[in-house]
Amino acid sequence: MFSIETLILIAGSLLLLGIASNKFSARMGVPVLVVFLAIGMLAGSEGIGGIEFENYTLAHGFATTALCLILFNGGIGTPYAAFQSAWKPASLLATVGVIVTAVITGLAASWILGLSWMQGLLLGSIVGSTDASVVFSVLRGGGVHIRPRLANTLEVESGSNDPMAIFLTVGLIEVLTGQTPFGFGLVTLFLNQAVVGTAMGMAVGWAGALVLQHIRLEAAGLYPVMATALGLFSFGMASELGGSGFLAVYLTGVVIGNRRPVFHRGIVLFHDALAWMCQILMFTALGILSFPSRLWDVTVPALLIASVLIFIARPIAVFLCGIPFRFTIRELSFLSWVGLKGAVPITLATFPMMAGLPAASIIFDTVFFVVLVSALVQGWTLPAVARFLKLEVPKNQKTPVTLEISSLQNVDGDIVDYYIDQDSRASGCMIKDLALPDGVVIALIVRDEQTVLPQGRSQLLEGDHVVVVLRPSIRAMVDRVFAPTRTHTKELPQELEFPLRGSIKVCDLEQFYELKLADDGELTLDELVRQHLGENNMKIGAVVQIDQIALHLRELSSDGTVLYVGMSILAEPAEATDSSLSAASLPLE
Repeated sequence: MFSIETLILIAGSLLLLGIASNKFSARMGVPVLVVFLAIGMLAGSEGIGGIEFENYTLAHGFATTALCLILFNGGIGTPYAAFQSAWKPASLLATVGVIVTAVITGLAASWILGLSWMQGLLLGSIVGSTDASVVFSVLRGGGVHIRPRLANTLEVESGSNDPMAIFLTVGLIEVLTGQTPFGFGLVTLFLNQAVVGTAMGMAVGWAGALVLQHIRLEAAGLYPVMATALGLFSFGMASELGGSGFLAVYLTGVVIGNRRPVFHRGIVLFHDALAWMCQILMFTALGILSFPSRLWDVTVPALLIASVLIFIARPIAVFLCGIPFRFTIRELSFLSWVGLKGAVPITLATFPMMAGLPAASIIFDTVFFVVLVSALVQGWTLPAVARFLKLEVPKNQKTPVTLEISSLQNVDGDIVDYYIDQDSRASGCMIKDLALPDGVVIALIVRDEQTVLPQGRSQLLEGDHVVVVLRPSIRAMVDRVFAPTRTHTKELPQELEFPLRGSIKVCDLEQFYELKLADDGELTLDELVRQHLGENNMKIGAVVQIDQIALHLRELSSDGTVLYVGMSILAEPAEATDSSLSAASLPLE
């Protein structure tokens, strides 16, 4: 048995090798999964390292913890927009798709390996899901740039399909060991996994984001640690209640990541580093757990099963689930090819070993071999397949900007980094023409790794990062200014008053906020208010109401020029008179 000092040395050495190999894999196009597994196999009992490790219970516990942290990090990086565009096809692929894949692969495995049909279905269930850690790694850092809808579908599917695979695996093991009857018991098990996992993930995510936003911790480094604790808590509570811990921790990450609590950037960077460390150690440990000599014995049948999985089962499942959602043939073909397998199947393959099933050893070795084939064949060729199917899009060159100011946790302020893409409303505009509300400061512009000091006549260009300091109450308006025109923006909050300069033109308000105030877009708010009120009624507190928009006169200069107008969106539009624009002068009580 190794001493603790030796184990620390081994862990450090494996991490260094993993980091170095990641650089090699990026240059050679080899999936990092394969490299990490290869390092583990070389370090194992049959490799040059000679590390003897055959504790499947310990490996299962370690891999489960690592997968929790990887899924949590994946959830943090998944925007709500990804769910809005992909949750329907992804949900179908994560449920029906996994079942179809498992059944076809399982029946083939039972015939090829000479197993019972139940044992074959168990093997098919183990390899039925798409691995989130591999998909996140390939799509976010592997040089594959595809259409957003495809990427979102794959990410959401991979993050949410583990419950079905786990349910099928656990259920079939319980059936094989006589603990659960085949039929209604399996349905109940799945429903509990899905419902409890979803409810716990959403609840812990919402409550956790609220706590992170309002708690005041002495050390900034505790915020990422607290986020990690929330993810692990979500997993544990869901599992204790019979739900899917993996689904819960993923959804907790999604909610926390989109609520953007204080130190959001620090939380993201911390968990990105943690996820990479988990991937290196997890895949390396699973590689150590394997025995290369046993893999030779299953080479031919495992290749046949992998072929059925890659070329028959996965495509049938994808086409059945994807056709109703108007994916093209090329898109469905690509979705079929990205059925990447990784740590989840290998981890699930330890379940039969721990349960003591008769065919556990051959199932584990076959699954391990299938994962290697999937990673090599599918992972290595993904960029080429994307180019062949003409689904590749130009890489969005975003300059990494890291700005963390801790003092803002105690004041009514927020720092937001907006990226200007080609469709952004602000692209090509000068800062003075942005129609930004009062209380917004553009602090910094980062362009091509250079800083640009913002001035009124500074023009925003595609590819710019714009660092904005603002009050959280007016975030909705500022989001509209920098949002792409092709995206659906949130409705402006009703009854909340937004301060605007009197010099802002009506056409700018229409461009950035989609508000119609007058036919003449060259009018300023000063001129518009003066036109409706008349010179005699230009008093602080007067209100001009145009449909659902109320303009409150807030500040006048010494010569009577309107300096600031408070704009609010009313719950009900004003009753129209003879024209589409109606106005009234109302005293402010």
